[in-house]
Amino acid sequence: MDDALRGLDVGALRLLQAIAEHGTLTAAAEALDASQPAVSQHVRRLERRLGTALLDRSGRRVRLTEAGQVLATYGVAVNAAVRAAGAEVAALTGLQAGVVRLAAFPSSSATLVPKALATLRKSHPGLTVTLEEAEPPQSLASLRTGACDLAVAFAYPGVELGRYEDDLSGLVSRHLLDDPTFVALPEDHPRAHQEHLDLADLASETWIAGCPRCRGHLLTAAAGCGFTPDIAYATDDYVAVLSLVAAGLGVALVPGLARRTADRHPGVVVREAAGTSARTVHAVTTPDLLRVPAVAATIEALASAVAF
Repeated sequence: MDDALRGLDVGALRLLQAIAEHGTLTAAAEALDASQPAVSQHVRRLERRLGTALLDRSGRRVRLTEAGQVLATYGVAVNAAVRAAGAEVAALTGLQAGVVRLAAFPSSSATLVPKALATLRKSHPGLTVTLEEAEPPQSLASLRTGACDLAVAFAYPGVELGRYEDDLSGLVSRHLLDDPTFVALPEDHPRAHQEHLDLADLASETWIAGCPRCRGHLLTAAAGCGFTPDIAYATDDYVAVLSLVAAGLGVALVPGLARRTADRHPGVVVREAAGTSARTVHAVTTPDLLRVPAVAATIEALASAVAF
């Protein structure tokens, strides 16, 4: 092995990744449970062995040089591999222990996720699943950086063409369901009595938009029907969306996973609308983590929850 590469080990790569993530040597040291002088000395030894600077120390916050950024990128992969190895070893006892960090978008965390977690609690009581709400692509970015182990994500056809495929590059996904889209109207809306609508019928309405990806679907669908929606309000919270609709402030597209909530919301009616598309919902993880029994069991529980 080249002498210059002898300093490159798991610890060195994780150290540079921590510096990239936290921005200072002190913060990186705290994250790694090490002292700041030890971290600084480690970096200087590595620079001497490699024959190049890894940090630009000219400002109050250290900045990685190009070489440092390259090594920090590998540090992300090393961290993911270390977590995957540790989780898989822990799961060898037959899922009697283990933690799965799940990121899911709100309408799935209110429907699919509780059913899946209830199933897991019965079948594997020693398994712990933590939940953080996040819309794609943020959830997929968290998966790549190791901030979560499994993401429930979605995409609409024709929206951000190719973007979702790029988001999934290098990851593995399990199709869970095709989730249809409906339109929510105030109960006193002139078209509230119609069971089936065309999106073009609502071209002159004021619109309430959801998350960025849902907003993209609204814009794409409306363009296909020959109009640009007048979006006056935007919120990721479907309860807030429905409250705005009930107050007569506009109409909104809602996914099928949120329909039960919409049907029960006073002052709101939900109708089918031609011209909209169903979104595909997936469970997404990394190839390494897919081999972890706890992660695989969580995916199976999510798939089973769709059947209920």
